[in-house]
Amino acid sequence: MLRLTLDMDDVMADTHEKLVSIVLNDFQSTLDKKDFEVKSLRELLHPKQLTRLHKVMNEPGFFANIQVKKDAVETVYKLSRFYEIYVATAAMEFPNSFKDKFDWLHKHFDFIPWSNIVFCGHKSIIHSDYLIDDHVRNLNAFKGEGILFTAAHNLQDKTYRRVSNWKDVAELFLPNK
Repeated sequence: MLRLTLDMDDVMADTHEKLVSIVLNDFQSTLDKKDFEVKSLRELLHPKQLTRLHKVMNEPGFFANIQVKKDAVETVYKLSRFYEIYVATAAMEFPNSFKDKFDWLHKHFDFIPWSNIVFCGHKSIIHSDYLIDDHVRNLNAFKGEGILFTAAHNLQDKTYRRVSNWKDVAELFLPNK
C-alpha cells in the first residue's frame, strides 16, 4: 500500500484563518480579510506584529480549536481505504502545540492511528510516497513526490503539482467512481 503523508497546519487545519482572525480582531491594522488571501503574513505584518503572533501561537490552547479545512475529514477517510495515511506536523517551533495538535487530530481524524502521527522539525525525515504540504521548503527536502497545497504564502511557486482544496486532493488520489 502506498504511503500518503499529510501536513496538518493549512492543509488539514485552517490555521491561517485563525491567525487572520487574530490579526483583524486584536491588532491595530488597516488590512482586511482579502489582503490575507493574496499575500503571506510575513509580507503584510510588521516584524513586531509577527513576533506577537508567534507568542500567541505558542500559548497552550492555540492549536486546540482550529477549524478543519472543508471536506478534509471525508476525503482523508476515503483516502485511508487506498493509502497508508500519516500526518507529519512541524511542532518543534511551538512546543506547547504537541498536546493540542494530538488532541485535535484525535477529535477530527480518530481513524488515523496515533502511531501514524509524526511530530517533527524537518520533514526530510519522512519516508512516504507522497507528501501534501503548504510549504515549499518541506517539499524540497522530501524524497517522494511533493504536492503543494495552495496557501497565500505559496501562490508564486510553480515547482510542484498543486492542489487548492480537498476536492482537488480527492480528484488526484482517489479512483474514479
